Order: sequence, then structure tokens, then C-alpha cells
Amino acid sequence: METPRRSIAKALSWRLLATLITTSIVYLITGKGEFAATIGLADTLIKFFFYITHERIWNRISYGRQKNDPEYFI
Repeated sequence: METPRRSIAKALSWRLLATLITTSIVYLITGKGEFAATIGLADTLIKFFFYITHERIWNRISYGRQKNDPEYFI
């Protein structure tokens, strides 16, 4: 099972990349840097917490795990 710290590290690295993508798209569409940054930040803050929650829930689900995996029985 992943530790909460690992889930947070994964969430941070993914959100950094996703924020750059979202901010770039908004900037390309609107041409407004401050607006793009605001949307990127809001998107990041909201989705960061949903991602961690999603990861932690999936760590409790045995679907797709091998039976010899100690986490399978959790």
C-alpha cells in the first residue's frame, strides 16, 4: 500500500504538470495571463484534494490486485 506521503508527492507532481497545461490553454484562448493564472490556481487547489482522496480510496479496494499481494486482504 502507498503511504499518504507518496500519494501527496504523486498528487503534487501531477498537479504541477496539469496546472501548466490548464494555464497555457486558458492563456491561448483568452490572451489574459492573470486570468489564466487564476484559473490554473483554482483548478489545482480543487483537484489536488480530490486526487488525494481518490488515491486513498483506491488503496482500500482489492480490485485488480494479486492474491499473493499482502495489500489484497486489506
